[in-house]
Amino acid sequence: MTANLSEHHIRLEKTTVTYRKVSGHEILADVYRPKGNNVRPVIVYIHGGALVTGNRGLTTENHVLARVLSLAEESQFALISIDYRLAPETKLPVIASDIEAAFAWLEAEGAKRFHLDAERIVVVGDSAGGYLALTTGYRVQPKPRALVALYGYGELTADWYTQPNPYPNYNLEQITEEEAKEQTDGTVISDAHLRKGNGGKIYMYYRQTGLWPQEVSGFRPEALREHIAPYEPVKNVTSSYPPTLLIHGTHDTDVPFEESEKMADQFKKHDVFHFLIPIEKGEHCFDGGNPAQVEDAYKSMREFVLKYLEAN
Repeated sequence: MTANLSEHHIRLEKTTVTYRKVSGHEILADVYRPKGNNVRPVIVYIHGGALVTGNRGLTTENHVLARVLSLAEESQFALISIDYRLAPETKLPVIASDIEAAFAWLEAEGAKRFHLDAERIVVVGDSAGGYLALTTGYRVQPKPRALVALYGYGELTADWYTQPNPYPNYNLEQITEEEAKEQTDGTVISDAHLRKGNGGKIYMYYRQTGLWPQEVSGFRPEALREHIAPYEPVKNVTSSYPPTLLIHGTHDTDVPFEESEKMADQFKKHDVFHFLIPIEKGEHCFDGGNPAQVEDAYKSMREFVLKYLEAN
């Protein structure tokens, strides 16, 4: 299969692989790379969806993957878009282990089979994918050269996640616990399309109740803050953390802009090279932001990725 985003660029070959198999469940990744056997640097893309919804695929809703694919195609990089097991059927520590396994696969089998340079990796993620991208700064090997988190977050136990979301868009329809549970029969999945209703009601119920952290992590409320800390990037920044680009809308009612500000504060404290680009009045996914400013931010993302992948 080929992914052809632009007739002006050389097409990338797409191969779907199983990077991990657990109890018969295959976790997939799409590998896009230029033709030929030249060793290529790698962009790893991690999708969003609150760890509950989404998948690795290129869809009309996923503007970020389309942008990153276009960049990979234009620059002749490889790109790997990964699935991971989803909550609530799978809990956060196991989800984190999938991300770690993806990088281990990339370094070993993936690098050999697809001629990839495992020493030149940049990770890009949006929303929950931005959160997972930030965890790769301290949880995976090989260590990425740089990270890009679009409207991501570094903490999981702040009020925005542990308290009911007060914004009208999250309360247009009150979701009952029964309605949420109807969307899962407990079957482990790593593609929300395989779940009834994609899991949207599960997510909305968690945001209306403030239950997301405990339901996604599996940790008991009384032990939540202690046990979830290893999975919170904001608490795990050190001076060896990769250079990071943060892009976030200032009016985001799903993931507050302050989440990226808090990460930037930690990067400054530990002398980690970083940029924080605010999208003025931008909502989640930059909705409502100035289109020209959004385009400039994506241009900055492109330049940032090129900086860390083009240099040997």
